[in-house]
Amino acid sequence: MPAAEGTVKVSKDKNKNSVIKVSIKNLAEPDRLQPARKVYIVWMLTDNDMTKNIGQIKTSRTFFNKRLEGSFETISSFKPVKIFITAEDDADIQYPQEEVVLSTSNF
Repeated sequence: MPAAEGTVKVSKDKNKNSVIKVSIKNLAEPDRLQPARKVYIVWMLTDNDMTKNIGQIKTSRTFFNKRLEGSFETISSFKPVKIFITAEDDADIQYPQEEVVLSTSNF
C-alpha cells in the first residue's frame, strides 16, 4: 500500500486504560487489493507480547470519504507496544495474516 498513510495516538483515560486512535488516508477499499480482501483489521501487540484483534476499520461510505480517509478508536485495558493493520477475509480472526498494510514502530 505505497500511498496509504496513518497515525496512531495512544493516551490514558481516567481508569488508566489505553485509548487508541488511528487515523488513515489513501487506503484503498480491501476488495480492490490483489488478492481481494473483505475487511481491514487493526491489531495491537501488547506489552506482554500478545497480539490482539482490536477491531475493524469500516470502509463503507459512512466511514471513508472520497479521499479514502477513515478513523478507528477503541479503549483497551492492555498497554500497546505496536499497532498494525492487515487486510483479511474475516473480521473475527484471532491471528493476523502475513501481509501487513500499515504498521507503527514499537512505542
